[in-house]
Amino acid sequence: MRTFSSLAELAPLVGQEVATSDWMVITQQQVNLFADATGDHQWIHVDVDKARAGPFGAPIAHGFLTLSLLPKIFEQALRIEGTRMGVNYGLNKVRFTAPVPVGSRVRGRLELLACEAIEGNGMQMTWKVTVELEGSPRPACVAESITRRYA
Repeated sequence: MRTFSSLAELAPLVGQEVATSDWMVITQQQVNLFADATGDHQWIHVDVDKARAGPFGAPIAHGFLTLSLLPKIFEQALRIEGTRMGVNYGLNKVRFTAPVPVGSRVRGRLELLACEAIEGNGMQMTWKVTVELEGSPRPACVAESITRRYA
């Protein structure tokens, strides 16, 4: 966890890796709940026996489940004191570059790409989030995430 005392401390860090989250285990229960929430019950995610015989050798997390971990990654990786609220503003680019087998561990690395002041005493930040897959030479996901924080 990296802590900043204010939004102003972030602007000089553009172009740098700023923080890394903890490792998180992806469970079959998470995958099943995500399937229920989204209606995506494809067998490669929820049919454990069939998935073991499938192309990945195990059930895998939905790509969008991996993407949905971004708020948790931010929460674990950094804290900005003196802010009252943060919102997800959008995404510029998302790529799912490796499957995430159930039982594997992922974590996020945050690189600050852009930082600009916005109305309402806020800051808009564009982050490159690399979701690493433990033991894999390729990340599970790489996304440009736009967040806004307000003091």
